[in-house]
Amino acid sequence: MNERQDRQERWDRRMEAPLAVASLLFLVGYAVRVLASGLDQVWLDLCLTVTLMAWVVFVVDYAVRFRLSGLGPLRFVRAHLLGTVILVLPLLRPLQMVKIYDRIQRRRDQPRLSLYGRVMAYSSLTVALLGFACALAVFQQERGVPGATIRTFGDSVWWAAETLTTVGYGDVTPVTPIGRTIAVGLMACGVALIGAVTGSFSSWLIQSFTRKDEKRPPGGSPGAS
Repeated sequence: MNERQDRQERWDRRMEAPLAVASLLFLVGYAVRVLASGLDQVWLDLCLTVTLMAWVVFVVDYAVRFRLSGLGPLRFVRAHLLGTVILVLPLLRPLQMVKIYDRIQRRRDQPRLSLYGRVMAYSSLTVALLGFACALAVFQQERGVPGATIRTFGDSVWWAAETLTTVGYGDVTPVTPIGRTIAVGLMACGVALIGAVTGSFSSWLIQSFTRKDEKRPPGGSPGAS
């Protein structure tokens, strides 16, 4: 490992906790502004400040990663397209699970049962967070719009659950252009993330049964005489 890669890995480890905290604060601040719009203006301004400060943390992290990479701007953006999109749209930070999943899939030379469990747990958490974030965003766009079927946050959560699970009852749907754009993104992300969960669970089951078969003594299979 060269010095540049070593510095990048040290920075990744150092920023894991701050980025997690910043992501949580961003989501909480945004949620309060959307769901508690009747609060005093001072509290709404405080929530806006928290979300902006969290976004500054994302910008600083992105800038440092760019500096440590030694790549040109265009090459860095192409190599870190997901991170760039998430920087512009911070509500999509749960999609960072895709990077974790890719990293785990590359570790083919190590026992992976525990890793499969981590993938399933992280993917499930990511689906929940992404669904909540998109429900907030769609509710913000749809409430009060003439002809809207998503009138409450409960309607928006129900819509997000339908969309993520690809059920699509169609009883509540976005009617605004931004709401429909969010819906398209949620459909694509939901299919990918739920695919990660089901794929990892299936692989875990196959590996578990394979190991049991390998440990079974010769002639010990069911039905053997």
